[in-house]
Amino acid sequence: MPEQKDNFLEIILAKESTLNGGELIPLIVPYEFTQGTGLMNPSIYLDGDRLLLTIRHVNYVLYSAENLKFPHTYGPLQYIHPEKDPHLRSQHFFMELNKKTFEPLFIKKIDSSSFDNPFDCEFIGVEDPRLFRWDNKLYICGVRRDADEIGLGRMELSEIVEEDDEVIEISRERLPTPNNKESKCEKNWMPILDKPFSFIKWCNPLELVEYSLKTKITTTTHLGNYDNKFRNDLRGGSQVITYKEYKVAIIHETYWHPSIAGNKNATYKHRFILWDKKGHIVKYSDVFTFMDAEVEFCCGLTFLNGKFIATFGYQDNAAFLLTIPEKLFISMVGL
Repeated sequence: MPEQKDNFLEIILAKESTLNGGELIPLIVPYEFTQGTGLMNPSIYLDGDRLLLTIRHVNYVLYSAENLKFPHTYGPLQYIHPEKDPHLRSQHFFMELNKKTFEPLFIKKIDSSSFDNPFDCEFIGVEDPRLFRWDNKLYICGVRRDADEIGLGRMELSEIVEEDDEVIEISRERLPTPNNKESKCEKNWMPILDKPFSFIKWCNPLELVEYSLKTKITTTTHLGNYDNKFRNDLRGGSQVITYKEYKVAIIHETYWHPSIAGNKNATYKHRFILWDKKGHIVKYSDVFTFMDAEVEFCCGLTFLNGKFIATFGYQDNAAFLLTIPEKLFISMVGL
């Protein structure tokens, strides 16, 4: 393993995985759908015998000055978007993958037009939805900020169904905060796959929340104790899957480091986190990056054929699937 730096091991997970028999596979949507702008933050889900995936397409290209080299006057992170459209727009595609080769069997656009009536906000469309099935219904769930004039971010739960040439959003639930507490933006709630309408809202302290379709109320069902061994906040990432007797997810930590000019900038690191049945963190990996970039994000995780499969975005410009051998995962978390 690489040498220890800043109290953690700098693991580049794509390198370690491929050296141990895993694969790194780019996820591509043809130019005719995207016109060449960014793909990012895919979410993979094993739906019975089918391996499904959603992928986010944005109308911009993110410029990231890695290691603060050659930053823009206005900061190290800049959105390059169409001159006539100042908004940062997201649309989403749905695909099924071959379970052996991971090649797409089809690609369909997710049609959300029945519910879209966006306000004039900076971010248009749902961001980083996770894909999963609850009570025999297929859902995506991510944050949306264009539902009111002030850009209030809330998680939105959308049921989707497959049609011939596209996938249709047929319902949308805007999830309130527990006890309707004030909050400017709620992001990255992690759906618990075997516990319908339940999420890990926060990892440290662990906060479990449940949304009621009947009452339209979100309640906190468990609030654990803070664990001070972690340097940073443990923020949401993938879905929460079951592995043996554990609940497992990939989370992210944000390492803030302002630029020389004082502009906001950060590096995203990740961990595997394992919880027991009582909601205690019992195992976790050292932090890692996927491909040694500052801007990476994971919102998909599953387990298939003896390997974990994580899907992640790279600098908001590319999307990848990474297979992680089970032995490597076991060594990383200390099982």
